[in-house]
Amino acid sequence: MMKEKRPAKRRTKKQGIEKREKTKFTGMKLFGRWDSNFELMDLGMKNYINIEPRLLPRSAGTHRNRFHKSRMHVVERLALHMMISGHAGKKHKLTSGKFGGSFSTALEIVEKALDILEKKEKKNPVEILVRAIENSALREEIMTYQLGSIVAREAVVTAPQRRVDKTLRFFAQAAYRSAFNKKKRTHEALADEIYAAYKGSTDSYAVKEKDRVEREAGGAR
Repeated sequence: MMKEKRPAKRRTKKQGIEKREKTKFTGMKLFGRWDSNFELMDLGMKNYINIEPRLLPRSAGTHRNRFHKSRMHVVERLALHMMISGHAGKKHKLTSGKFGGSFSTALEIVEKALDILEKKEKKNPVEILVRAIENSALREEIMTYQLGSIVAREAVVTAPQRRVDKTLRFFAQAAYRSAFNKKKRTHEALADEIYAAYKGSTDSYAVKEKDRVEREAGGAR
C-alpha cells in the first residue's frame, strides 16, 4: 500500500526570524574592526537602523526598493548619502563630482571618519554614529495644504524611516559644505559633524535643523 503524503509544514514568519537570528554570525566585525554589541535607545527607530554584524557594508542594490532600505547597514546608507552630498532639497547647490558615482570612495571617507571618532572618544564609533542619529532625528515637522484660497500649516509626526533618512542627509550635506573649497578634509568634517550630534551640541547642523523644524511645528499646533 502506498503511504499517504503528509502536507509539508509551513514555517511561520516568527520561526523564520528566529532561525535567521540563530544562524547569524555574531562574531563578524565591520571592516574587521568594530562590532555591534550595543542596543538602540530610541525604540521608534529600532526597526529602521540596521547594525547587523557584517564585514563590508555593501548590498550592491539588493535593497534598492525604498521600502527595503532599512535592511541596509546604517554605515552603507550614510555612504550613499555622501555620494549626493551636494544636493539640498530638490536643488543641486554644490557639485558632488568629487565622488563621481564611486561608492568605494564614499565608503572610504565614512571609514576614515569612524576611525577619527574612535580615537577621539575611545569608544565603538558605530555606536557613536547611532547615538548621533538618535540625538538629532526629527520627531515632528510641518505639513502644508491648500484650504480654499488659504495655505494652511499643520504639525505632523515624522515617520521613523524619514527620521533616519533626513538625519543621514544632514550629516552628509553639513560635512561636504564644511570641506568644500576648504583645507579641512571631508572625512574630518564628517567626523566633527557626527561627534557634535553625538554630544547634542548646536555646532551640529543636524541638531540645529531639528531644533528649528520642531520649533516651527510647535508653533503650528
